[in-house]
Amino acid sequence: MMLNANDTALIVIDIQGKLAQLMYAKEQLFENVARLIKGAEVLELPIICTEQNPAGIGPTAEEIAPLIKPEPIAKMSFSCCGEKHFAEAIERLGRTQLLLCGIETHICVYQTAADLIRSGREVHVVADAVSSRTEANRRIGLTRMRDAGAKLTSVESALFELLRVAEGDKFKQILQIVK
Repeated sequence: MMLNANDTALIVIDIQGKLAQLMYAKEQLFENVARLIKGAEVLELPIICTEQNPAGIGPTAEEIAPLIKPEPIAKMSFSCCGEKHFAEAIERLGRTQLLLCGIETHICVYQTAADLIRSGREVHVVADAVSSRTEANRRIGLTRMRDAGAKLTSVESALFELLRVAEGDKFKQILQIVK
């Protein structure tokens, strides 16, 4: 199924602290997550951000933190779905399509995707906006999510799919974001 802006929410998973600085291709990760967040704002998608054990790992990375409007949801479980406040936020949104980005692909992103799929939601993982400490673990995470039923996409593919038409103010804003 194609993404639909009225059904989609963006989930930004655990891009924080020193761990974010250890990610494979971290500069590309930060750029693509920033583009995704900015695009989601243009398209008026709800955004949920999480932080894994913020007392231990630290706050959302300075490359991403200024873009996050809602306060991040702190969690201890690897899957975002293991945190009551996250599960409640997802229920309140009532969105059936969830766009995932963040770290680490093979742990928190994978476990969140698997749990969301089991709950009946359609999960789209933004492959160029997720990472792990190694490229091998990133690939394993993407493969496992696809095998679990997630759809893989890219920042540009997702934003233009959500946009649908090459006209209007939102189109012009998205073009500026992806350039």
